[in-house]
Amino acid sequence: MVGFLVLVEMTSGVLQGYYTPLFTDIARHLGIHDADVNWFEAAQLMVSALVVPALAKLGDMFGHRKILLASTAVTALATWALVFSGDFWSFLIAWSLQGFYVVWLPLEIALIYSRSQESPDPAALTRKAAGLLVVGLEAGAILGAVSGGVLGELLAGKLWLVLMIPAICVSLCFIVIWRGVPESPVRTGGRLDSTGLILISFALLLITAGLTFMRTNGPGTWWAWLAVGLGVLALWPFVRHELRHPDPMVDIRLLRSSAIWPVMLTAFLFGVSVLGSQVPLSTFARTDPTVVGYGLGVGSSTVSLLIGIYLIAMVAGALLFSWVSRVSTPRITLIGAASLIGLGYSLFVPFHDQVWQVMANMLVAGLGTGALVAALPAAAAAAAPLRQTGMATGLTNATKTIGGSFASCVFGIALASQIAGSAAAAPGSTAGSLNGYLLVWIVCGATGFLAAALLFFVPKLAFRTAVPGQVAVR
Repeated sequence: MVGFLVLVEMTSGVLQGYYTPLFTDIARHLGIHDADVNWFEAAQLMVSALVVPALAKLGDMFGHRKILLASTAVTALATWALVFSGDFWSFLIAWSLQGFYVVWLPLEIALIYSRSQESPDPAALTRKAAGLLVVGLEAGAILGAVSGGVLGELLAGKLWLVLMIPAICVSLCFIVIWRGVPESPVRTGGRLDSTGLILISFALLLITAGLTFMRTNGPGTWWAWLAVGLGVLALWPFVRHELRHPDPMVDIRLLRSSAIWPVMLTAFLFGVSVLGSQVPLSTFARTDPTVVGYGLGVGSSTVSLLIGIYLIAMVAGALLFSWVSRVSTPRITLIGAASLIGLGYSLFVPFHDQVWQVMANMLVAGLGTGALVAALPAAAAAAAPLRQTGMATGLTNATKTIGGSFASCVFGIALASQIAGSAAAAPGSTAGSLNGYLLVWIVCGATGFLAAALLFFVPKLAFRTAVPGQVAVR
């Protein structure tokens, strides 16, 4: 089963890596500003944040494999729609719906944890499997990034043909799940908490709408801040409803536990760097320093190489995660991984002028990122009751995507603003501001260090399976 799921994660990796070296080409194809590409990511991440909790809960209720198949079908249709989208809005809608793939990894972790209960140490087995899944994910991302960059140059002017490759991959992925992945043995049944879903969706949409108004009308727009404030206030009735509901979509009481709430906050902060920084890093590398005074001025193939090195570091981090957790503790592993992310992005602030400097920074951040991608859902599964593993692992991805969505909106505003002291772009240039890029790296570094600090609140023996004579820490 894990072998088939590795193939699924390879497809997820292709989706995450293939488009990155093509962002500038997509912007030129659609006739939009580089900073506007952030809105594709922001919209996709917000759709993911809305659907992942519901899909993860449905997986607990009716079977993780069924929901995995359904989400793959939606992703395949959306990926094919990108091939035929020639304007901003149609591309935005298709790109947003493609975000259903984000639920794959938490559903897979929940499926593995559910089927491993007869083993002596389900939590350790799940961590090992999670590391293998992330290796598949990053192998697919490397393959996607390299092939996307190469095909982008070989088939210049035929973007529709280049975009067909990931659509074919997702279609094949559906067949792999259908034929090779068994269903989880534990299902809760029941009905979906539709009221809770509506309340949380309303709150998140208000917050995102406010950020959108700030992007289009400027940070000084009062009604944008009002929308964000109303969105935050709308979380209050959602929490009250979930506390009263006998089978809530999000178990607020579970989130209060000392082993869960730092993991969820870490996932949110992790999303800022792992998801929010992708577009800024790609567009900075493609920016011509002879025109605006900053950037690397490289082609899509070199961007693919940089991404490939970053993803290799992520593979190393994912492989080391299980071993380091075994020789130390899962908690220490999480703290170390978050610290590496903070260090890697902080190094961008003084060192960003040469390709080798960017490469070294990405290696450091990549080690921590690979470990956290595997560690967060595995830690949530080990800390949650067996019948709530889908919800717990899904929430790590949901909070991660919310963090990435907010970061994409804020970073889009930063890159579009010519902040005082930034090198001015040439007339007609679509490049982002240098100070905007510096802000992106500072925020990503700070969130990494903050996540490491929060993880010190986790109990020292959390995420371990109980052994005879001991009590498991939950």
